[in-house]
Amino acid sequence: MGARGQSRPEDPTADAMAGKTRFDDIYDRPDPRAYFRRLAPYDYEIPHHAQGVFRRTLAARRAASSGPDGDPTVLDLCCSYGLNAALLNHDLTLADLYAHYAGEATTDLTTSELIDLDKEFYAARRRPDAVRVVGVDSAAHATAYALAVGLLDEAYAENLERVPPSRGLARAMAGVGLITVTGGIGYVTHHTFDALLDAARLPLWVDAFVLRTVPYDRIAQSLAAHGLVTTTDADRLYPQRLFTGPGERDDAVRRVRAAGDDPTGLESAGRYYTRLYESRPGAR
Repeated sequence: MGARGQSRPEDPTADAMAGKTRFDDIYDRPDPRAYFRRLAPYDYEIPHHAQGVFRRTLAARRAASSGPDGDPTVLDLCCSYGLNAALLNHDLTLADLYAHYAGEATTDLTTSELIDLDKEFYAARRRPDAVRVVGVDSAAHATAYALAVGLLDEAYAENLERVPPSRGLARAMAGVGLITVTGGIGYVTHHTFDALLDAARLPLWVDAFVLRTVPYDRIAQSLAAHGLVTTTDADRLYPQRLFTGPGERDDAVRRVRAAGDDPTGLESAGRYYTRLYESRPGAR
């Protein structure tokens, strides 16, 4: 879901995104209507699968905490318009959000009118167990929207591939106990994770959904250097979206095969798939 153009060219994950269609024009609009309308035909669905996973992880993270660590903040990396925060903290489905932003009821509203509507829309659906969420993304308009409507408690439009965290983000990291990401791995690399984990003060958990076309080993190494053990169930896959055309499909099939995986009936059938990588405190 995150903004594009963040990876350093010398990082191997940057090349992994070379054959993937870019949707740069929808990631930093003043509001998310173009985002939902553009992605709807491709059945973009990974936030739907992440919703239940993130809620279960948050419950486990809270159960593992005590004292001042009892209600840790979530940092959503590549947060864009706050979609993961919307699904984590509100009684809503991804289908509800598609209907809301791609439907006729919001078509003719100005961004200001939509923000006013969305403040009420989300407030009326806020869950009693809602958690504090900090968002990080290089898309300034998108993060500003998510902050304005109450999806994010703090928002930082920063590119951690290029510059260190601001003083505000470094301060916010002191309360973060869980990092979530659904759409940014490959656009952000180990440089971003190193920057965030260097500022962490609580025991940190990470849940990352990663395309099978993108290597995660370098990020896992950085997490290990910060005391986190990363695991994944190689057989448990989560669909992300349909390919935009044969070129994107062929590129994905080639990359999946090069990684030693089988694309038969998965990428070869026309859709990106992801794995969930879970990182938890363990032995260095």
